[in-house]
This record gives sequence, structure tokens and C-alpha cells, in this order.
Amino acid sequence: MPTLVASGPAGDMPAGPALSIFDPVFIGIDEFGHRVTTPLIYRNMLIGGEPGAGKSALLNLLVAHAALSLDCRLCLLDGKRVELGQWRRCADVFVGPDQGHAIRTLQRLQTVMDNRYAYLEWFGERKVGPVHDFQPIVVAIDEIAYFSATAGDKKTQELFAALLRDLVARGRAVGIIVIAATQRPSSDIIPTSLRDLFAWRFAGRCTTDVSSDIVLGHGWANKGWSSNTISPNNQGAGLLIAEGGSPQLVKTAYLTDTDCARIAAYAATMRDALRAEGHAAAPAVPPSKPAAGLPEAA
Repeated sequence: MPTLVASGPAGDMPAGPALSIFDPVFIGIDEFGHRVTTPLIYRNMLIGGEPGAGKSALLNLLVAHAALSLDCRLCLLDGKRVELGQWRRCADVFVGPDQGHAIRTLQRLQTVMDNRYAYLEWFGERKVGPVHDFQPIVVAIDEIAYFSATAGDKKTQELFAALLRDLVARGRAVGIIVIAATQRPSSDIIPTSLRDLFAWRFAGRCTTDVSSDIVLGHGWANKGWSSNTISPNNQGAGLLIAEGGSPQLVKTAYLTDTDCARIAAYAATMRDALRAEGHAAAPAVPPSKPAAGLPEAA
């Protein structure tokens, strides 16, 4: 990776090093104080919990890692604007409370996904890696319910849900990583057909065992794993489960608004420097081969 330089009051100074989206992401500690990390590449994550449970803190933590990873691109959807708004300068696309824009963005990502599969097929490969010409894309969605159950009509809500399900189901191998959060973990927001596609699931405190099971999977509450047992005063604590694994109690790390703003500014500076040096430009692809990049923002 090239050496990046940022300008400041003290003059030019090195702005690196950066992270990588292929690195495990630190998210907090377990009940024994041990470090907890999760790999995001080739994975997706679902985050659920009641308001104040800490789901937005975990979402911002994951987005912060992605923003500092210069080998990936960001696509952010935020119905409230402000939860992910601080990362706007780091993103290729930022979608606010506009369901039409959200649907168009997912449709474009679906096209990118299909193009990338055609690209891999051309070369006889099965998934992207650090050596490929195109970068992974992190798609972070705050409050799925706004786009899938609140805004628009039933037809557009179902279209959004179908597009999201397709990205989660097929996008992993081509580097499309979906991180989705909701404060309404109910079956109409997160149907089991969608939930089971997420390799990582985090349940912050929920008001009922049923809501906890909707995030973690059916039957975990009966086995003694329910986020309903987490104290309302223990914000940021939740149950994390990996694909095929068992839940573990985790206390997530916390970034203040000031922390997020400083990290976002630093990440944007590094990304701007990279673009200025020409390293972020999409590589030339022969006309006979399908393009695999992310279209520019609308």
C-alpha cells in the first residue's frame, strides 16, 4: 500500500497505516475479559435490539473499521440520516430517508454483484481476494424497518426486502458485505428466510424471548440464551452467534460521537489522498470482460 500523506497545522505528515477489510474486526470483550473479533469478509452481520441496547454503537464500530480499510468501499443506508451520517465523506453512496433511492442503490449493487460473478466465471475463480482488481463493498443499513415496513407502500417494501435478501444470499463470495441493524426484531421485519442468511447475528437486549430468538435463531431462548435477561442498564452487552455456533455474551466497544467524527475525518483524508494518487481508480477492464466496479452515486 502506498505511503499516504495528510496536511495539518504541523505540515505534511504520514497518515497511515490503515486497516484491511480482510482483517478480523475487534468488537469488544467476552464475559471473561477476552478480546472478541469477527471476520467480515465473506460474511454478513445482523444486529437487533430494543432502543438504547447499543446496536448503533456496534454498527458504527463496524463501519469505522470499514472506513479505515482502504481496500474496501462503503455504501450506507440510514433512514434517520444521523446514525451513519458522520461517515458520509467516506462512502461512495449515502442514502437517507428515501426509499426510492434505497431501492435504486440495491438494484445497482445487484448489477455489480452479477457483473462480478461473470468476471470470476471468466477467470475460473470462485470468490474475490486481496489480489483481485475490484474491492469489497460494505453495505451498512441502519433500521431495516424504515425501508422494509414503514416508508412507501407494500409493493416497494417487498421489493426492498427481496433485493436485500438477494444481496445477503449471493453477495458474500464477490465481496459484498451486508451489515444490517434494527430496533424492531419482529418476524415481519426479519423473516427467518432472511435471518438465517446472516453468518453473524448480534442480539442486544430485547423485550421478549421471542424477539431474541428472531435475531439469534429459533429455540435459543429455551436453551437458556435470551437477550431478554440482559439488564437494561448494561448497554452494549448482547449475545453474539456465528454461523453454526453457539451464542456468547459480549460487551461491545463504544465510540463516542467525537470519536466517530475524528475517525471519519481521518479515514476521509486517507481516502482522498489515495484518490489523489490515482490508486482508487477502477482498473481498466478489456471490453470483452465484464466490469466489476460500483457505479457512481446518483
